Amino acid sequence: MELIRGLHNVRPQHRNGVITIGTFDGVHHGHQMLLSHLRAKASELHCTSMLVTFEPQPREYFRGAVVPARLTRFREKIAILRECDVDYVLCIPFNERTSATPAEVVINDFLVRILGVRYLVVGDDFRFGKNAEGDYAMLQRAGDQLGFGVTHLGTMVFDHDRVSSTRIRDALASGDFMLAEKLLGRKYFMMGTVVVGQRMGRELGTPTANIRLQRYRSALEGIFAVTVQGLEREYEGSAYVGTRPTVDGTEPLLEVHLFDFDGDIYGRRLTVTFHHKFREDVKYEGLEPLKKQIAKDLEMTRDWFAAHRADLT
Repeated sequence: MELIRGLHNVRPQHRNGVITIGTFDGVHHGHQMLLSHLRAKASELHCTSMLVTFEPQPREYFRGAVVPARLTRFREKIAILRECDVDYVLCIPFNERTSATPAEVVINDFLVRILGVRYLVVGDDFRFGKNAEGDYAMLQRAGDQLGFGVTHLGTMVFDHDRVSSTRIRDALASGDFMLAEKLLGRKYFMMGTVVVGQRMGRELGTPTANIRLQRYRSALEGIFAVTVQGLEREYEGSAYVGTRPTVDGTEPLLEVHLFDFDGDIYGRRLTVTFHHKFREDVKYEGLEPLKKQIAKDLEMTRDWFAAHRADLT
């Protein structure tokens, strides 16, 4: 898979393929169904497949910090898409100019003139252009006039309800990782680079690997049992996700204590997979009660792994 950053990097070999457009937050089972159809159509037409997405996500541009929690940051989404056999991912900056582009311009200039679209595959709720004025009916008319095919896929349903990013966010917020895994098609994970923090973990007797989440809000908050990849072997650990209200923090942060590990991992990129939620984030009246609770959390997490380790292999 080739990642193309911006329309100015589109080259002749990127044109004349089958295209889909969307945010694809989480790349869940519904998205994967659409991508399967994209690949099948590209194979049928003997051409390439392309996914077009945006950064920031359009709703983040319009709504800022009040946007719903993001399931995947950009790097995570790209890592998942690399496993989906898409030929090209085109990432377009979403800004004032993008948001003000009329739907007709999106079709004529973007899809036809720049990308030379042969076939377009979209979701059933796809809207585009200024004020979301473009819809599937407009695409059908344009395809008939300009010579490209277009189809939309219905919603995937699991257990009598649609598969959606909203449903996955709700499952994660409630700690239902089994449902989230079924909707996603994989266990939920976060990726990031270990950064130097305030070293508060060492002060509290529990050194942690700190990872900035780089999103307005996290789909998770609380204390979790996790496994960590990206080092010499996989480690079990206890993770905290939140803003650290006890010390008046504001930025969402992932802090992971690795069991039976002692080393310098600043700058290492880790993948943290979530397995179980123990409790919500809580503000404590000072560091001493927080320290006591952390000790309980670590003991509880070790006990959980001892009871469920065989289920994770």
